[in-house]
Amino acid sequence: MSEPEARSSSLLREAGAQAPVTNLELFFDLVYVFAITQLSHSLLHHLTITGLIETTLLFLAIWWAWMFTTWAANWADPERVPIRLLLIGAMLLSLLMAIALPEAFGTSGLLFAASYVALQVGRSLAMIPAFGRDPDGVRNMTRITIWFAVAAPVWLVGALAVPEARLYWWAGALVLEYLGPLAFFYVPGLGASKADDWNISGAHIAERAATFIIIALGEGIVVIGSTVAEEGLKQELTIPFLLAFIGSVTMWWLYFDRGAGRGAELIEHHAQPGKVARAAYTYLHMPIVGAIVVTAVADALLLEQVGQPASQALVLTQGGATGLYLAGLGAFKRVSSKNRVFPPSHIGGLALTALLTGAALALPISGLAFYALADAVLLVVAVWEWRSFNGGWRK
Repeated sequence: MSEPEARSSSLLREAGAQAPVTNLELFFDLVYVFAITQLSHSLLHHLTITGLIETTLLFLAIWWAWMFTTWAANWADPERVPIRLLLIGAMLLSLLMAIALPEAFGTSGLLFAASYVALQVGRSLAMIPAFGRDPDGVRNMTRITIWFAVAAPVWLVGALAVPEARLYWWAGALVLEYLGPLAFFYVPGLGASKADDWNISGAHIAERAATFIIIALGEGIVVIGSTVAEEGLKQELTIPFLLAFIGSVTMWWLYFDRGAGRGAELIEHHAQPGKVARAAYTYLHMPIVGAIVVTAVADALLLEQVGQPASQALVLTQGGATGLYLAGLGAFKRVSSKNRVFPPSHIGGLALTALLTGAALALPISGLAFYALADAVLLVVAVWEWRSFNGGWRK
């Protein structure tokens, strides 16, 4: 039986065909809007090295849960009732994870780990029969399920361990899971998956990743809007309000003006879209999204510290987020460019960010001035890149 015939008798979308994002997938994303809010608020209230490490670990788990569900919805057809029920179940487990996030390293550790394990193992296991009589797809999903199943006890042991040891158990579980795609999910006796086994709709993956960027940017908008709505648009809040808004808009511009479209074009026309999805979207989008989450924390600090000198927390969160964003976005654009060059505009932006952050830590500067300069760095990068590709604003 040929692959199209095998897939037509299963619950999968047609191999290699366009896979439009469905309303159910957008509905599913609402849980991750809440999860991103939970992460940013947790970091804001635990601005320590330990808090940063814990939030980073939780972010990596949330990203992995969302990304593998996105891959599943790329292969399977959400319009079919069994797949629809699978995604709704994944949505419920994701919601439980998001609820547990603030106390994941405290009293809610078991709820978080159990929900995460049930989502990753359960979804992958349920996808095996969805591939019907497609043997390559069945073997690929079996390997993925085994990798998540091997990591599952590590998650659960960590949840039952004392909070001080939990970080190490969960970090080990994530390292194991993140190695899976790099090792092509090699399993003794079953071998490794091939790039051809990851026959996906590249346009779907690109659109879903862009959706998550919007979700993350939305958290910054919520922080800005809710703070000003609560306090009222007082004169002293006007400038920080505009600075935070400009920062969000510029981050949106830098991703969607060149990065999103070029990445979508690459993956849509690539001979092995699965390999592009693994590198450019599964891995390289993590620093981009993570930076946006940290920027929302910096927005909150700016609005809290109006008229005050730039605190170390503000400088490190905004400076670190700007640098991480430019580095992650530059790496993504390098992968999606024809000449595989890291954008010079982003290199320049990274240098300016390092100088600005170092100077702000060493010299007294107001929070507003520092944030304005950080915005200026992003604007310089945006203008530089625009002129490089368009030859000027009139073209």
